[in-house]
Amino acid sequence: MLVLAHISDLHLDGSPRATERAERVRDRLWGLPGHVDALLVTGDIADHGTEAEYEEAARILGLDTGDAPFPVLTCPGNHDRREPFRKALLGRPAAQGPVNGAHVFDDAAVLMCDSSIPGSDEGALDDETYDWIEATLDELDGTVPVLLAFHHPPVALHHPLPDSYRLREPHRLAALMERRPEIAGLVTGHAHTPAATAFAGRPLVVGPGVTWTLRLPWEGEQVADRDAPVGLAFHVLDDAGRLTSHFRVVT
Repeated sequence: MLVLAHISDLHLDGSPRATERAERVRDRLWGLPGHVDALLVTGDIADHGTEAEYEEAARILGLDTGDAPFPVLTCPGNHDRREPFRKALLGRPAAQGPVNGAHVFDDAAVLMCDSSIPGSDEGALDDETYDWIEATLDELDGTVPVLLAFHHPPVALHHPLPDSYRLREPHRLAALMERRPEIAGLVTGHAHTPAATAFAGRPLVVGPGVTWTLRLPWEGEQVADRDAPVGLAFHVLDDAGRLTSHFRVVT
């Protein structure tokens, strides 16, 4: 059984507000009394994609010192920039290609995929990323269930803001999932609202935003609820490959 914590959309911008909210959810997660296998951070970690923002993120998430109590797995969003993301957050050489990473546990695997398009708010998994997913699944050879995590949801969530900038060519992802029954589900961010739906017959779970929460059309005209508490999710992938998700707020 794999237990994953999940946060998204920190939008760190150097402001005390963004820092405080990110540190608040970090403190909750670091202080958990029970076992968690990893933390997923599904994009828009920085607000402007500067090195200073990623240096702050590395400090908050323990990536600069390695003192997090469990692995912290990240992928970029539309506000992130690949070169400073690699350099200042991950401590790797700056490069322009997609930032993808596979993480194999005893009973499951998580593929953190880059759905960002440089210079665009829309999302896409490019040819390089699809080839990497296929090659990684080939290496795993169906031995463990796999979660795909990325930023942009591939389906409408029934709000005009995130629905305007969702994942392009969702049919291509659906075709991949039809060929690959070992994919147990999808985990995304971007929408700033906790949501659960299905895609290609598998669960699709959208993590809540740290910086603010999206008001749905029937909740009012103001899009961003900046007073809503910080949100996080916990995902449990059991030995049967079934994904169960729980949502919490951090006041």
